[in-house]
Amino acid sequence: MSSSPQTRAYPEPAAHPLWRRHQRPRPLTPAQQKRNRELLLTAQHTPRPRTPKPSVEASR
Repeated sequence: MSSSPQTRAYPEPAAHPLWRRHQRPRPLTPAQQKRNRELLLTAQHTPRPRTPKPSVEASR
């Protein structure tokens, strides 16, 4: 039995209404922009913690 790619056993569900974008995204408020800028600066200047490498003894 051959079936074409268009033939489905069930219909495609409708997309959720919130997935569709009808409007442009809202611009950030000055307070949000300031907070984002501060968080970005903090993240850029904070050293990331090193993940310890598993030792040979720990894997036995």
